[in-house]
Amino acid sequence: MEAQFDILTLDFRMLFGALAQLPLSPDEVACVREWLAAMEAPGRCCQLIEQMKGRSSCPHCGNERCYRCGHADGLQRYRCLVCGRSFNALTGTPLARLRHRDKWLPYLECLIDSRTLRASAERVAVAKSTSFRWRHRFLSAVRRDQPPKLQGIVEADETYVLESQKGSRHLDRPPRRRGGRATRRGVNDQHDCILVARDRGKTTHEFHAGRGQSTAARLLRYLKSVLAKDALLVSDGAQAFASFARQASISHEAINVRSGEHGHGAIHLNGVNGWHGRFKTWLRRFCGVASRYLANYSGWQRVLDDGKATAAAHWLRLAVAPEQRQR
Repeated sequence: MEAQFDILTLDFRMLFGALAQLPLSPDEVACVREWLAAMEAPGRCCQLIEQMKGRSSCPHCGNERCYRCGHADGLQRYRCLVCGRSFNALTGTPLARLRHRDKWLPYLECLIDSRTLRASAERVAVAKSTSFRWRHRFLSAVRRDQPPKLQGIVEADETYVLESQKGSRHLDRPPRRRGGRATRRGVNDQHDCILVARDRGKTTHEFHAGRGQSTAARLLRYLKSVLAKDALLVSDGAQAFASFARQASISHEAINVRSGEHGHGAIHLNGVNGWHGRFKTWLRRFCGVASRYLANYSGWQRVLDDGKATAAAHWLRLAVAPEQRQR
């Protein structure tokens, strides 16, 4: 038995050494990662969920007097002594009632690789409708993880994408070809506004801020709660940002972009404009995104761009984190 173990260990070392010397393509690296995730997924997924449940109280009534009440689908169930209802670690989260947990970690690898719905479905052997449901359940769960407040010099700017009713059976406007243009020139209510604020520590907050040009009221709604009191806000000189800064008592520096000014010294918008460019380039691979899901995609890009969640286990921890982290 010991000799057999030595042979297996040697074979593994040889295999690992051979892989380390090969110039693997991105697709081949993704295949190796997904294979490893599939090997550990059945037990590992439920184990991670239990570790990150983050609560001992009933999600239905908030009472903390609960007791263990058996297992179901690999997860511990609990029953509340007050309301009598049962629950598990996923109850009350966007992942509740989703099946095939043994495929969640491989599917999260597809999110990390930004695969399309069809490619993700083929990779983990699920239906395309399941792939769609999982994508938006996981993304809505991951978006609950709120970055810290923005400190120091904070750049804020909007970018716009043409509104889309992709997948809708009841349009509120005449249909148009995918990739079409607005019927009026300039930014108007036919454009979705993506508001992005980013500090020099690369902490980013992004919001799907409705349609059309930003207003001071809209900026107060989204930005005030994520800016530190001593932050210096840098904007493109739009009047809405100046009004917001006065109302929120935030220091403000404006760059007159319309006159060709690109900044002076540390006062510039390079960080936030770079994020806009990466987001729009990345978004093209999905061949059109419905406006109602745009917040999920901008949150997806934020998590990828931060580079802090690089493994499927990291994404699962974000998805099952306690509800109070929701913004």
